[in-house]
Amino acid sequence: MDTRRAYARATCYCKDCRAFARFLGQPEVLDASGGVDIVATAPAAVRFTSGSEHVACMSLSPKGLLRWYASCCGTPLGNTPRDPKVPYAGLMTACFDASPQALDAAFGPRGRIVLNSPSATAPVRATPLAFLMGGLRIFTGLIGARLRRERSSPFFEASGRPLREPDVISREQRAALERDAA
Repeated sequence: MDTRRAYARATCYCKDCRAFARFLGQPEVLDASGGVDIVATAPAAVRFTSGSEHVACMSLSPKGLLRWYASCCGTPLGNTPRDPKVPYAGLMTACFDASPQALDAAFGPRGRIVLNSPSATAPVRATPLAFLMGGLRIFTGLIGARLRRERSSPFFEASGRPLREPDVISREQRAALERDAA
């Protein structure tokens, strides 16, 4: 990944991120309060150097985010909007082959921006100012990518179709994952 293209690093505590970790059988990607460490970036900055045949996709609902992972080992990769014209990918740092110190040096410290703090499974400190600043960086990155007419994404074919057809889970499966993730 081209680290210069990262928009922001955040920890998300939403129930959907927890359900995705449970779907993959990877609860260890969650912190002690149920949060997932994510780097928001331009999809054009992401490259699969090997193993792209193992990239798989799921969604928690028919219109929900596309959640990407490695089918061979269950490693979470991240999420994208369903519309490939939206230049956003939220990569879970669990997919990076880097030490925590290297991640901090490249993207800033974990937990500096907190998303969905009311959904955390244990108390976390909300970061309203950092949230606002991170949101502005993401918005600025999205606008810049749109103005540059960036279309490349390793998650979508040139035609705009997802690299893999998403496996949309049932409402019952989602409810079970949310119960397990609470």
